[in-house]
Amino acid sequence: MTELRQIHDLSPNDLSPLLSASTAEGFRFLSRLAAEWEAGTVRFDGAGERLLGSYDGGQLVAVGGLTRDPFSVNAGVGRLRRVYVLPNARKRGIGTQLVRALESAAVGYFSELVLRTDTPAAARFYEALGYIPLPSGSTATHRRLVASAAVGEAAI
Repeated sequence: MTELRQIHDLSPNDLSPLLSASTAEGFRFLSRLAAEWEAGTVRFDGAGERLLGSYDGGQLVAVGGLTRDPFSVNAGVGRLRRVYVLPNARKRGIGTQLVRALESAAVGYFSELVLRTDTPAAARFYEALGYIPLPSGSTATHRRLVASAAVGEAAI
């Protein structure tokens, strides 16, 4: 059973397995997460922003963040960032749980969410969650309107 937690202090030791696995898959975005965190440039600490981790037996197996979209002049646009699930933790609903929690956190802060992905598998994942593909050439590949939280639904 995995547990979602907000990350306030991103430990290099916790992130290391995800960083190694993502690099082996050819992804650089977790390297950017680590560098931005270390430099203090992106800490997911603005209004409505957060970094979440999914932990299985105390080990970080997935991570994902939500920030204001730095490419938009509209403060109501949020961006899903640095979403990654370890390969051996995939197909267990962890990615869906993580994205849905980030969407819940966006309620009251952002009216829409955007994201950028470069793989067909990730595009299919987000489209299955209701994200709409955007025309190429944009700073985002997908978007989704943020609905109001249902009665009794809590954001993390």
